[in-house]
Amino acid sequence: MLENVDMIYKIIFLCCAGFLAAFVDSIAGGGGIISVPAYFAIGFPAHYSLGTNKFSSFCGTLTSTISFAREGKTDKDILKVLLPFTLIGSMIGTYTVILMNSEALKPIIMVMLMAVGIYSFISKKVGQEDNFTGINKKNLTIGAVFAFIMGFYDGFFGPGTGSFLIIGLIKIYGFDFVRASGNAKAMNLMSGLTALLVFAINGKIHYLMGIPMALFMILGARTGSKLAIKVGAKVIRPIFIVMSLGMAIKMVYELFLI
Repeated sequence: MLENVDMIYKIIFLCCAGFLAAFVDSIAGGGGIISVPAYFAIGFPAHYSLGTNKFSSFCGTLTSTISFAREGKTDKDILKVLLPFTLIGSMIGTYTVILMNSEALKPIIMVMLMAVGIYSFISKKVGQEDNFTGINKKNLTIGAVFAFIMGFYDGFFGPGTGSFLIIGLIKIYGFDFVRASGNAKAMNLMSGLTALLVFAINGKIHYLMGIPMALFMILGARTGSKLAIKVGAKVIRPIFIVMSLGMAIKMVYELFLI
């Protein structure tokens, strides 16, 4: 009886954390700093925490991507070029992490996340207006290279992928935060698919906990994307800055204090 009550409390806790994580992630990325620790908090082993989180967060990301696409905030002509490179990069990155230690990347990524957050804070106009003028051979080529690198990074390590995608798409294509977020979600969805399949094949997903959390992440993603699309850059930019710096601070804590 007590075990059943404990299980219910754990599921309620995960659902609340999942909703908040997906809400934030659908707007500016970085939901993993909420959802992954939630799994650790209820006593999940590391691999099951990462695998189950990948399952539930994938459902949230899919929902966000659909919401942005329906509102015309994704660019099909760009994504049909970039997504295959994202997928290939993710596959190579996921395979590489099996052979190498990704922990060596932490100090570098920590500095990069801080730089992205500070740059977005200082540059008041970045992502405020949509200055996209169309696609050409140059920005598609740069975008394809960027997509491959981000896919590889997400498969190999992962933290901060959403932030890097958003700021990269703003710089390459002149998108505002809303449009950059919509396209970033689609790319994040593609790179996350590879990792999800790897975890599923290896039986590292706890579906009893993951499915309820996935449902609440879908709800959180729908709510967050609608808010982002309605209000625009003025809500995305501050959350983006907070989440970028938050991930960097979390990595500092893990690097020096754990």
